[in-house]
Amino acid sequence: MKKVVVGLSGGVDSSVSAYLLKEQGYEVIGLFMKNWHDDSVTISDECPWLDDSNDAMMVADKLGIPFQTVDLSEQYKERIVDYMFNEYEKGRTPNPDVLCNREIKFDVFMKIALSLGADYVATGHYCRKAEFEKDGEPIYQLLSGEDNNKDQSYFLCQLTQEQLSKTLFPIGELQKSEVRKIAAEQNLVTAEKKDSQGLCFIGKVRLPDFLQQKLKSKEGVIVEVPAGNDSYLEEDINFKSKIDQLQHLSKKFNYQLTDGKVVGKHQGAHYFTKGQRKGLAVGGTPEPLFVIDTDVIENVIYTGQGKDHPGIYRQGLFIAQDEVHWVRRDLAIDSDEELRIKARIRYRQPLQDATLHQTENGMYVIFDQPQASITEGQFVAWYQNGELLGSGVIS
Repeated sequence: MKKVVVGLSGGVDSSVSAYLLKEQGYEVIGLFMKNWHDDSVTISDECPWLDDSNDAMMVADKLGIPFQTVDLSEQYKERIVDYMFNEYEKGRTPNPDVLCNREIKFDVFMKIALSLGADYVATGHYCRKAEFEKDGEPIYQLLSGEDNNKDQSYFLCQLTQEQLSKTLFPIGELQKSEVRKIAAEQNLVTAEKKDSQGLCFIGKVRLPDFLQQKLKSKEGVIVEVPAGNDSYLEEDINFKSKIDQLQHLSKKFNYQLTDGKVVGKHQGAHYFTKGQRKGLAVGGTPEPLFVIDTDVIENVIYTGQGKDHPGIYRQGLFIAQDEVHWVRRDLAIDSDEELRIKARIRYRQPLQDATLHQTENGMYVIFDQPQASITEGQFVAWYQNGELLGSGVIS
């Protein structure tokens, strides 16, 4: 009997994962991660960890498996929260869920599980794992979940071969409706529970309140840039080299105050992110305003009218070399090589056709079609035939 530690979060997905593993004959232990103590920034009783912990305990009790809680709040603060503050301060928008998986669930948590003698760690993620041999070595594949609506492979885009080798995804073959049905049939207390939203393990958080703990508010101006701005004019360029062309396709627009007119005030550019529409509190425009860029140094937010504003779109992006990550290291491309892939720049975005261009300094991802709101600090993940091959932080 192999021993599996399940990260029981108090939700239906991890509950059913534990049930299925027990049915398959594994020795199952339920472990709840407590990652946050400060309830002052969570919104009402949306998802306090105490309720989740109780639900996890009741599921473990019902399944007759041992259960314990581990307090990882110190590591969580250090590796996730401090990183988030840091990124927002620089005007980048981090993805806490991807980080939480890389730094907490599949690192700190996994080490604890293995120290308890576990052979595997299991989570309630909607994705699948496959394994084959290549040159006598096992290769682990991270595959999209069968439920297209719930596929969570994107959140695991920073995992390594070592982490995958010790991981199980029991519900990856199932649809969400099937998972709820199993939970109901087993009378699990989480069967009807709503999916948690918000920061990984913290619950629904008022992001400005959360950020204001560290990042002070500072009044600045909101500038509206017209769609006819000169910087959007398509120019015929004779590129001296391939690199020049890649840089051109992935470069962001640089705005000045003189590019538009001041239409409002804000309380801090670092509270806003590209593509954001809510929270600007500027009325009277024929079409809604969207954030097209933030300048945290000058504390200015640049906006454009309507979702088709040219400032929203870019054809490519760049990943610094030390931020390029291959889940499938055996498929990594060398400098000056290209690879046709499908990619997404955010969770739930339909996969887009693109080409990877590896250079000495990093990787360019050039899309066939311009993409909306390519955001620094977020992750781009690339796939082939439903398999996630790698990812990187957009720089």
